[in-house]
Amino acid sequence: MAILDWLRYLTGVVNPTNLFIVSVLEAIFFPLPPDTMLLPLVLLDPDRGMLFAGITTLGSIIGAVIGYFLGMWGGRPLIERFVSKERLGQIAVLLERYEFWAVMIAGFTPIPYKAFTVSAGVLGLRLHSFILASILSRGARFGLEALLIMLYGRKVIGFIERYFNLLTLGVVAFLGAVWAVWYYLRQYGRNREE
Repeated sequence: MAILDWLRYLTGVVNPTNLFIVSVLEAIFFPLPPDTMLLPLVLLDPDRGMLFAGITTLGSIIGAVIGYFLGMWGGRPLIERFVSKERLGQIAVLLERYEFWAVMIAGFTPIPYKAFTVSAGVLGLRLHSFILASILSRGARFGLEALLIMLYGRKVIGFIERYFNLLTLGVVAFLGAVWAVWYYLRQYGRNREE
């Protein structure tokens, strides 16, 4: 019960308004992930867990769009302040080659999403594709976290803190493997018909 008392004490800081603000800022440059506020809020009020996940997702999308336009207008010098040239080169290759899927993966996994938001603007990724990928990936990430806490309560917090990033990478790897098998079978079927 001490954990809940401690969380109630923090409600001056951990509240939906601050969750929204942190979500916006994190998608641009802020190092504190919104999960650190989302988890306690859902734990305190599980009935509103999906509302909190929605607030987090909305804030993250707004921040992502701001980051996109900062990248578009500020260009390369801005992002080079926060991301090494080597990392920027890797991000550029991913965004140019995979666009939608690169943003989806960055939004769902522990890959620094903020680097992709600004880079998407620098590289001129299609805005509608960027926003759709951001909505789906951020919504899935925050929704899954909220759902786990709503279903399992305080018991799942340790799991999320230790293994959630690994879980998200596993989901992406599994989906990638499914896609690769589907693609191979599709190509194999076409080759047999010819």
